[in-house]
Parts: sequence; C-alpha cells; structure tokens
Amino acid sequence: MPKTILMLATFGLEIVEVGGTLAKHAAAGDTVHALVTLARPESRAGIEAAARILGVTSVQYLDFTAGEVALDLPSKVALVKHIRDLRPDILITQEPEHSYKDLDPDRRTAMLLYLEAAAIAGRSWRQEECGGGAPHLIRSVYFMTPLQPNCVVEIGSTFAVKQQAMNVLESQMRFTAQMLRDRLDPQSMRHILPSDDIADDDLELGRQLHLEMNKALALNHGLLSHTGATLAEAFRHMEPFRLEALL
Repeated sequence: MPKTILMLATFGLEIVEVGGTLAKHAAAGDTVHALVTLARPESRAGIEAAARILGVTSVQYLDFTAGEVALDLPSKVALVKHIRDLRPDILITQEPEHSYKDLDPDRRTAMLLYLEAAAIAGRSWRQEECGGGAPHLIRSVYFMTPLQPNCVVEIGSTFAVKQQAMNVLESQMRFTAQMLRDRLDPQSMRHILPSDDIADDDLELGRQLHLEMNKALALNHGLLSHTGATLAEAFRHMEPFRLEALL
C-alpha cells in the first residue's frame, strides 16, 4: 500500500542528505513531501530543483526567521496544520542527539518543535485554529544521520540520483567549498579529492567535495559496516520495531 512521507528539514540540505531513500520511495509509488523551516530566498530554486530530481511531490516553506525559531504557539500551529493536511505515515527529521552538538543556528529548538508538533497533531488540539483538519497520528518517526543508528537503507540504485540532486544546490556547494578552503590545508584537500587539482571555482569544488563525502558516508554505513548493504543511508527509528517473527 502506498505511503505518504514527510521530510521535515531545517535548512533544505537535509532533503538531499536522505535523498537516496526519498528517491527509492518516490520510485516505488510513495508520496514524498518536504517542509522547510528556514531557507534563504536565493536557496529555494536549488532546493526545489533537487526535490524534483528525487521525485519529491511538494516542497513548502514555513518562512521562520533564522536565529529566532521558538517553541511557541504560532510555530506549533503552523506545523500542526501542515501535518494534518499532509497526513504522513512516516516522518523523517534530524536526530535529537545530533542536533544538540550542531552549531548551525536553530537546529536544537527546531528539533524540539518538530517533535512537539508531531505529538499534538495527533490529539484534539486547536482544530479550527490549525485549519480544521482532523487529528493525525504519525505511526513511524525516523531520525536521519543519527549517532546511534538502528537501521540503514540501501541506496546503491539511487546514489547517482542523490548526487545529481546535490549538485543543483549551488549556494550550498559554494558555501561548503568556501568553508573547507579556510579550514583545510591544500595537502589535506588533495587527499580528499580524486585529483591533485583543486578547482578554483567554488561551485565545482563544492560538488567534488560533496561527492567524496557522500560516498564515504554511504560506504561507512554500507560496505564498511556489518549491515550487508553496499551504499547506505543510516536512520534511527524512534521506537523499537515490532516484528511478527524474527527476520
């Protein structure tokens, strides 16, 4: 039976970070939606282009203000309305423990807000104020890039699509290149890239770096692990899995 998946992203890059998984679900006939809390206007065309490549059905923006995300009533209402409208079977969002150590602004507060909204969306809470939709309980919550994963998704068949989607996030590619040019010495950079030539163009360098980082992460959770996968994205399911029998 087809499922509906909601990807709750803070900045938009997260959509592509689990893009291999989202692309597999979209190709299998599931409906994938993305809701982005913070996205600069100049980043949105890239986010939407990446989403189209992955097969994401819709991308919507909450238009919150960077540095000011709050666990307040208006923010909860906005999120609950979207959850009740989209009625996802599966929610994917950042892992709480990971968010604590993330020095990007707003991630810690956003994580609390997402889970609070997911909880109250399933209860009889301010229905008229949230657009009149009936309560909706999300059955499965998966945390992306977890410190302690308990499952992985094989993305060997969709890794190239994920990288294609990553490449159109041009502002992110340039940001990564600029940041790592400052952080890494040229010799370290040459060890990361397959060629000794370090691109002068930030967009090209960012694409090269993200390809190597994405490949390393996918191999770490795949071939270099004991999961049996080759290239994989890791997740942590919020609750223990219920099995009818052992797999």
